[in-house]
Amino acid sequence: MVSILIVLLIKSCTCCVLGTLFALIMYLQCLFVQFWTESFVQWSPLGTYLATVHRQGAQVWGGATTFDRLTRYAHPQVKLIDFSPGEKFFVTYSSHEPSNPRDTHRVVINIFDVRTGKVMRDFKGSADEFAIGGTGGVSGVSWPVFKWSGGKEDKYFARIGKNVISVYETETFTLIDKKSIKVENVMDFCWSPTDPILALFAPELGGGNQPARVSLLQIPSKEELRQKNLFSVSDCKMYWQSNGDYLAVKVDRYKKIKKNTYSGFELFRIKERDIPIEVLELENKNDKIISFAWEPKGHRFAVIHGDSPRPDVSFYSMRSGTNTSRVSKLTTIKGKQANALYWSPAGRFIILAGLKGLNGQLEFFNVEELETMATAEHFMATDVEWDPTGRYVVTSVTSVHEMENGFNVWSFNGKLLYRIMKDHFFQFLWRPRPPSVLSPEKEEEIAKNLKKYSKKYEAEDQDVSLQLSEQDREKRKTLKEEWDRWVGQWKRLHEEQKLDRQTLRDGEASDEEEEYEAKEVEVEELLDVSEEVISFD
Repeated sequence: MVSILIVLLIKSCTCCVLGTLFALIMYLQCLFVQFWTESFVQWSPLGTYLATVHRQGAQVWGGATTFDRLTRYAHPQVKLIDFSPGEKFFVTYSSHEPSNPRDTHRVVINIFDVRTGKVMRDFKGSADEFAIGGTGGVSGVSWPVFKWSGGKEDKYFARIGKNVISVYETETFTLIDKKSIKVENVMDFCWSPTDPILALFAPELGGGNQPARVSLLQIPSKEELRQKNLFSVSDCKMYWQSNGDYLAVKVDRYKKIKKNTYSGFELFRIKERDIPIEVLELENKNDKIISFAWEPKGHRFAVIHGDSPRPDVSFYSMRSGTNTSRVSKLTTIKGKQANALYWSPAGRFIILAGLKGLNGQLEFFNVEELETMATAEHFMATDVEWDPTGRYVVTSVTSVHEMENGFNVWSFNGKLLYRIMKDHFFQFLWRPRPPSVLSPEKEEEIAKNLKKYSKKYEAEDQDVSLQLSEQDREKRKTLKEEWDRWVGQWKRLHEEQKLDRQTLRDGEASDEEEEYEAKEVEVEELLDVSEEVISFD
């Protein structure tokens, strides 16, 4: 019997988050029937659809006024799902273990049109073919197998193979130029979040005779925009900033003895001429880098480095005063119980979290002012999720642990707003919000003139408040008038029936409270009689 998945879906709004939270919990308890999903659920990137997973396949739910099932996608024993960034396509994955161990472990991947449910392309093969490029997913398969280019167009998707990157275009769902891009010994790749640019990493070859390299390729032209050779590399990880303005490459290099490694960063400025690269090394090269995270839509990033359980946390900016083309260090805070970084979607605020072995230590930090706003603890916390507005954040303990399952809702500055405990709690998801329709320039203008706008809207809020107060007064007046009418009606009926009541009482008029006599009556009652024989010795 498959366990029931309990999912709490919260959409932040201008109303009180607690009221919204409670309403949605009650709504879901009433709406969701048993086995509404058999493993997990997933929101689409823009929050338009909610996908659920079943033995027969997957289905998506949505709607402007009602939340109904929209489309089904037949794929027996589906285990993993994924949406394209623009929500045009839906990817499903299943693997089938053979009854005979000598047979091949087969994998099936389908790409559906989200609206019609039509299969646009399917991919089949052995699990080994889809395990290149890292681990994850199930059965060692790297997930997502197909990575989508950034933006809403959903024009390209790609997968890594042995010495190749296969890039497909969605107009025909075939390879660009009908052939894959040959990249010898390629180990990893990732798309820019906003542009059709691929970042590729290939390690050293020939015992170091051929250096490792990071390359940026423009799609569909396959033109190499920039390349950086790297020497004595043991590992490499790539991190795109959310606007695609910067790419950070964390490089782990061997020391001369090759028994130990040290880490540094190669920082690519994608939007600047010729894509300049800066090298950033920590003050202590021996520090282990535990976590790295870009500020969303910003120019800052944070790094946790040092030795557990109390490493240091450093903040950097890709700008240095008036020089916007030079990285600078903002500050380092020492000895923090943290192993994970969670930036607010709106930037500026970040949570330094100590999960897993650090038992849920939380520090709410203001990067603008470089000060701690609050410290807290959510014992055994496994996950941290900001809401899309950056106003609230949830920490949760999922069923990875057998105890303390549930979630806490916090304000952005670390005030605990709501707490609920729920056994067998599996998953918490905020509903994503579509991007703003305002241009970055307009958003920046509004931020600069916020005081001017705030005065205008404060006046409007006051007018609305007065209007609501007047409406409340009118409502209370109406209710009182209805009450008076109801009381008057029963008083008239009482008066009309006065003679009838007097007749029933043999002419006695006893409607008034004073028209009664109180008498005290004493009653003696024999409760028990027992006989006892007493001997006189």
